[in-house]
Amino acid sequence: MSKELKIILIGVGNVGFHLGKKLHEVGLEVNQVYSRKITKAKRLSKIIKCEAIKNLEDISKEADIYILAVPDSAIENVAANLSKQIPLSKLVVHTSGATPSTVLKPYFKNYGIFYPLQTFSITRKVNFSNIPICVDSNLKKHRASLEKLGRRISQSVHQINDQERSILHIAAVFVNNFSNNLFTIGEKITSTEKLPFDLLKPLIQETVDKIIVQSPHEMQTGPAKRGDNTTIQLHLKYLKKHFPEFIEVYQTMTQNINSKLSKIILRQKK
Repeated sequence: MSKELKIILIGVGNVGFHLGKKLHEVGLEVNQVYSRKITKAKRLSKIIKCEAIKNLEDISKEADIYILAVPDSAIENVAANLSKQIPLSKLVVHTSGATPSTVLKPYFKNYGIFYPLQTFSITRKVNFSNIPICVDSNLKKHRASLEKLGRRISQSVHQINDQERSILHIAAVFVNNFSNNLFTIGEKITSTEKLPFDLLKPLIQETVDKIIVQSPHEMQTGPAKRGDNTTIQLHLKYLKKHFPEFIEVYQTMTQNINSKLSKIILRQKK
């Protein structure tokens, strides 16, 4: 794909905002950005020097690719409305990890996926170079085109079908969303006890560093791993008194790490 490729970005939330900025940075032409809230569209359009719109009726029909970076629950509705405004032969893709590409099939002849497998926050700068970009399309020629587009912003581009992407998304929820929630629990416990959460950050960093080079399963440590029932009972006693809402999480994680501790965990549940 050349620099003359015309792109329209629909949705400027966490993913759309950073994706739009990166596409612009590498010299690709983002012609319009759409958001129902014009202030959000303008925030990005000022950065990447393009038109901001809040009505799909104003969308250009001349783009080569339309990227839907909207919440999963909105994809089909946006696609249905978009199909009334542009030729059905246009290539339309979405950026979701969980929603199948076929959600676009009733509305467009050419459709696909352009999914950056990463967590995004508006306020945090993103390095796209190592973010896996998962692409797919109903046509081989478009899969190749999307792969080329992905390589403009990342060194890690992969053709991933709907089933594979769905499985990746499940795994991603475990390693990102659930792990972050565990960090939140740790932060709540330390802050409640007036202990600095910063004391745990080197431990978090070391845990992440180790799994980059070795299997997480092989790197597992802690009282559950070594079957330390005395420590586990002390932890459960403390949680029962101070944070009963976290007991089930602790029990489930402990049992998942070491199934031999099931009887101990079940006894505590009574």
